[in-house]
Amino acid sequence: MAYQFDFAAIVEYTDLLARGAGFTLALTAAGAGLGIALGTLGAVCRAWKLRPFDALFGVYVEAIRNTPFLVQLFFIFFGLPSLGVKLGEWQAAVLAMVINLGAYSTEIIRAGIEATPRGQHEAAESLGLSRLQTFRHVVLRPALARVWPALVSQVIIVMLGSSVCSQIAAEELTFAANFIQSRNFRAFETYFVTTAIYFGMALMIRQVLMQAGQRFVVGRPR
Repeated sequence: MAYQFDFAAIVEYTDLLARGAGFTLALTAAGAGLGIALGTLGAVCRAWKLRPFDALFGVYVEAIRNTPFLVQLFFIFFGLPSLGVKLGEWQAAVLAMVINLGAYSTEIIRAGIEATPRGQHEAAESLGLSRLQTFRHVVLRPALARVWPALVSQVIIVMLGSSVCSQIAAEELTFAANFIQSRNFRAFETYFVTTAIYFGMALMIRQVLMQAGQRFVVGRPR
């Protein structure tokens, strides 16, 4: 018997899908902002060998990059309460995304920092720039400009990976899709639409972040 498609069964859940997509975007925004900030700190410590923080960040990066995101999320949400640290679904999801993105962005940004020619440091010193001015204008901004596309791709990967947050009942897009499918039993239509929404959000995030990078990081607005 041929399968009868019925996308009309999804229409009545449009608001639920929209709320789930909004939750996912909010998670991504919080995770990206804090995660890149953490990654910048880690990159500076590792690139400039600031002891003992370089070693601590080294252990952190290896631990996160070599364990599944789902396990990290479960450790935060289910494991930390054993130590008296209890987090809600939103807080646990954001923390997991920050920690995960922070580890990957540490290495991405460190590569950009280490690619800065030594001569640029010397030129900054000869111009009388302070260490803070040198770091901001000569080291950090050019480093971010070099690796911005890679950072954007990593943010999108984390956004897509946020789907596992449905496992702790965080009401993001996949959680909404699972709920809808459990009510209308239209798995193909439900997950087809959900896939399309994720695809659209990924393209939107890439476009927004690349434009923001051109304006605020590279310094050449289109």
